[in-house]
Amino acid sequence: MNQDNRRIPAAPAIDVRNTRRLHIQLTGAVQGVGFRPFVHNLATSLQLTGWVINDERGVTIEVEGSPGQLDTFERKLITEHPPLAMIISRETTTLDPVKFTGFQIRESRDTGEPIALILPDIATCADCRREVLDPENRRYRYPFTNCTNCGPRYSIIDALPYDRKCTSMAGFVMCPDCQREYEDPADRRFHAQPNACPVCGPQLARWDRDGTVLSTGDQALRETTDALRRGHIVALKGLGGFHLMTLASDANSVRTMRKRKGRGGKPFALMVPDLEWARRLCRISDREARTLTAPEHPIVLLRARPDAPVSREVAPGNPYLGILLPYTPLHLLLMQALNEPIVATSGNRSEEPICIDEQDALKRLSPIADSFLVHDRPIRRHVDDAIVRVIADREMVLRRARGFAPLPVPCSIELPERIATGGSLKNTVAVSRKNLVFVSQHIGDLDSPAAIDAFESVVRDLQSLYRIRPVDIVSDLHPDYPSTRYAAASGLPHLKLQHHAAHALACMAENQLEPPVQAIVWDGTGYGTDGTVWGGEWFRIEPGVVHRTGSFRRFRLPGGDAAVREPRRTAAGLLHALGRDPFKDPVLADQFSKMEQQGISQLLKTGRNAPMTSSVGRLFDAVSALLGIRQTNVFEGEAAMALEFQAIASDDRGSYPTDLTRGMADWGPMVTAILTDRDHGVPVPVISRRFHRTLARTAASLIQGSDQQVLMSGGCFQNGVLLELTREALLENGHRPYWHQRIPTGDGGISLGQAVGGCYRVTDELADIETDGGEHVSGCTGKTDRY
Repeated sequence: MNQDNRRIPAAPAIDVRNTRRLHIQLTGAVQGVGFRPFVHNLATSLQLTGWVINDERGVTIEVEGSPGQLDTFERKLITEHPPLAMIISRETTTLDPVKFTGFQIRESRDTGEPIALILPDIATCADCRREVLDPENRRYRYPFTNCTNCGPRYSIIDALPYDRKCTSMAGFVMCPDCQREYEDPADRRFHAQPNACPVCGPQLARWDRDGTVLSTGDQALRETTDALRRGHIVALKGLGGFHLMTLASDANSVRTMRKRKGRGGKPFALMVPDLEWARRLCRISDREARTLTAPEHPIVLLRARPDAPVSREVAPGNPYLGILLPYTPLHLLLMQALNEPIVATSGNRSEEPICIDEQDALKRLSPIADSFLVHDRPIRRHVDDAIVRVIADREMVLRRARGFAPLPVPCSIELPERIATGGSLKNTVAVSRKNLVFVSQHIGDLDSPAAIDAFESVVRDLQSLYRIRPVDIVSDLHPDYPSTRYAAASGLPHLKLQHHAAHALACMAENQLEPPVQAIVWDGTGYGTDGTVWGGEWFRIEPGVVHRTGSFRRFRLPGGDAAVREPRRTAAGLLHALGRDPFKDPVLADQFSKMEQQGISQLLKTGRNAPMTSSVGRLFDAVSALLGIRQTNVFEGEAAMALEFQAIASDDRGSYPTDLTRGMADWGPMVTAILTDRDHGVPVPVISRRFHRTLARTAASLIQGSDQQVLMSGGCFQNGVLLELTREALLENGHRPYWHQRIPTGDGGISLGQAVGGCYRVTDELADIETDGGEHVSGCTGKTDRY
């Protein structure tokens, strides 16, 4: 056994269903307060094994046992820790068990120069909530109350070290009372850099659309509450940017917000007063409740109750609601007064970054909002709300933002100081230093000048904050991505990594695995090494190289990006590849005009502006269209999501055939069987469930060998049905499945993969058998990440 117990040669097989290992990283006031003895006693009382250690990041714990024991350990770690301990952040990753013996307190390790951590913004703690709601407290109804345990961090910092003078609070001089708290080691506001009160801190103001001040202070908050009750749309400046808010029960207001914002049918997030209100709206498991109330307070996707008292305009046709609890005193006071759910969506125009400055917000949001609630504490960088979903009883971060960024991802190898520019959609960037990768907050789609400006700002920001002197820069392989062009123009040695290889390497790094591993990477669009659109791939990862070992049969996308927006076109390309006339199909026949039929037929015949793709995301689109669910996408991934929602409504155990030959998965028999079921009146939910199960079994069937570590990555694995069925199929075949937890499985995780895999080569073992004349991918930039 080596020093850290992480590798045990010739260890006997462990039943991963009944034993788990958690790697827990804690930051905050967790050293010198009796924290390690507390962890030791807690673990041994629960008959858990593992170790605890102090390090340059705080406290690191590895603990192993049954799922029930580990759940109890995690809960008591937060609720029963020593009274002087202050946990600012907690990162938990589930890993393979390694059969620890006993529980050890290890000696603190000195890894050289400590890396200063910039902590994420943390939701208001229970103590501050009590003060804000206590009429006898000097901070009663003060919306900027915080302490060492909570409040703004990343959104206000200018530079390290994290001192008040290096934050946007530098312009606020503490009053004597706040100064005493700040200097008292026994006070929980000891060295709380944003410390403030009504006497010396930031203040609220209510503006109209022209920027005229209507009221200030608590009166501004009360008037805003009244405006929301009347059905107005309010732009509220919060922690990491603006929200657009309106009553969730008011269908007209929600509909108006959609129209003004250009939102289409994409779901809105909801802020609710408390957990009790969340339970009125949704069915919530214990794990989901803990996620909602965790220090990060993310948006959590939850199964809606049929009688949820909100307008159907909030999430049309969607069985899930995105629920968010108040995470600042300002939001808390607002929700206490309203006592009902409100829409709380990002304060931006469609496809633009979130607004952080009130003058910019006036310019960009006045056509949407009826009034503004602003304050005078500057926001240094935009930080959206994070989005989390619980799948297979684990948290999966779909959008890494407030509460999570910019905490680093630890890696098992030493990395150079490097910039990774990410993809084009759901962009994040990353920088690496030593064995850590710092992944930025969610930036968004790089398809507007404002978004590209935000991207470039974040790249500069991370380098400055962490004093990175990059030796190289890594981008996607796609030549037309703005992030690729930025890397090419940087003047640094420019490395390129294939899109899906980056997905796989990100999943490998997050799960702290080392080669050899295998990977299933399915998403909508990615530039392949052969110049076609990949998206349904299998890989084998070895040290320094990623081998493409499997793929789905390819078909054409008539119109390139137009096919991404219109699943009916993708369905036409799929039927054409089967040798069928798409315009004689009983569902597609009425979906195209005569002129459109002629144009699409010509594209499919010549192959011009009809690139070849292996994308599973496009398969979802095509099947959705062929079943009459969605013919066009109002927002990205809409057709595929609707197909997933159909599968939720069935527990059918059937599946369809596929042909597997030399690493190629032919969807032809499956699609033929789907059309037969459709034409014989088989219910759509049953067909959808069978489609999902077929993909899952196909995924497991193309994994080479047995007892293999298998990664699942790419936007398609945001689909909970697909992920759980694929996980089951892999376990049944004797494999060990891994998927993303703290890093997005979609393109928000690309930058991590680029940072750790910049020097990896990608080889294509299928190049000699893919002879279908694929056209260059330039006809399809791919306006969807998930599907």
